Amino acid sequence: MRRIAVVTAALLAATPLAAQTAPAPKVRFIHAGALLAKPGEAPRGASTIVVRNGKVAEVRDGFVTPDAGAELIDLKDRFVMPGLVDMHVHLWGIGGDPLRERLTAVNRDDADDMMYALTNARVTLEAGFTTVRDLGGNPRGMRAMREGVERGVIAGPTIVNAGTAISVSGGHADPTNGLGAEFADAVHQHKINTCDGPDDCRRAVRQQVALGAQVIKYMSTGGVLSNVSGGLGRAMTDEEMKAIIDTAHGLGRKVATHSHGVAGTKAAVAAGVDTIDHGSFLDDEAIREMKANGTWLVPTMMAPAAALEFARAGLLPPATIPKAEEAAAAAFASHSKAFAAGVKVAFGTDTGVSKHGDNAKEFAMMVKAGMSPAQALKAATVNAAEALGRSASIGTIEPGKDADIIAVAGSPLEDVTRMEKVDFVMRHGVVHKANGTRRAFPAD
Repeated sequence: MRRIAVVTAALLAATPLAAQTAPAPKVRFIHAGALLAKPGEAPRGASTIVVRNGKVAEVRDGFVTPDAGAELIDLKDRFVMPGLVDMHVHLWGIGGDPLRERLTAVNRDDADDMMYALTNARVTLEAGFTTVRDLGGNPRGMRAMREGVERGVIAGPTIVNAGTAISVSGGHADPTNGLGAEFADAVHQHKINTCDGPDDCRRAVRQQVALGAQVIKYMSTGGVLSNVSGGLGRAMTDEEMKAIIDTAHGLGRKVATHSHGVAGTKAAVAAGVDTIDHGSFLDDEAIREMKANGTWLVPTMMAPAAALEFARAGLLPPATIPKAEEAAAAAFASHSKAFAAGVKVAFGTDTGVSKHGDNAKEFAMMVKAGMSPAQALKAATVNAAEALGRSASIGTIEPGKDADIIAVAGSPLEDVTRMEKVDFVMRHGVVHKANGTRRAFPAD
């Protein structure tokens, strides 16, 4: 009860006063100088977006005079597009500062990590990411944050949460990895995310769903940041993977898998996984199988670069250094090959390894690996919405969809690094950032 009370107090303390006292106008008119309403198609010129009750009501050509009493948002000198989607983040805890995270690990409580998570969520939203898929955080805490965002009591992106990643014993997400015997024994009795054998893996999926998981994540292979997991190779049997995926699908949840080594990736694709996250080592056969099965690649190109930087600086355990070197060396070539072959790609960063708020730096890396800016932007909007199963509500600016809208100075189709500085952010019709933009309410 004490922990629940502390976390509840944390959420209430983070409630913006304006959200409590001044409800958002029900009607807003946005004048957009250029509008990429449907990434993957050509942008429109001068346009007006009409937002009613948090939804896009109309998209009209030209600058339309607002209705009486509506708020006018002047983005005539901005490039306007749908809010971005990051398919792989970790909002819970510190993130992007591995030394501080390690040094405080034994004296940080859930309430401390919630405080960091609230800040991380706000920073991520202000960077233009109006939806995220969180693939590993405290299950109860992330569920509470998700609901807090939806109620409007905290500022953050829409959260599609996985709870705790599922792992075999000794695998990448086994919480006892790297702990001394005394601490490992204490943690072991609370493990519910580890499983060994198909029946146990079905149990692990059901328990994460019971804790509020909207998506399931499991570990097909070892990982860079785990201290003792066996390299980056395959960790699960065919039967274990199939049990996880079938159980999750039966409960209406999509499945993401952390996968580096190519054997783990091929096995996950064959078992019916929805997204391969990382995919650091891809050969021609893996790429053919992903295309044949319609499996999404979430490349997280920032992650191996950040892990390698931290490892070389001595900020990670020594066991991570050779794995960071190996993954960073292979990932760029693997992703370039997958992009060229036409594998379906959805944007993701693994932020939390890197610094929260820097998510958009992934765009330049995707372009360097062979994508056009238009393809990279589509990966973070239309594609990501499809991969989430939420194309009906996000990904484009069309009537009936959520009013998740951002704006930047200048066209990112010409220079994709412009995405790294977002000036305007609206989520569900509520403005969360409006740097250098003019708003008038009520409109005259």
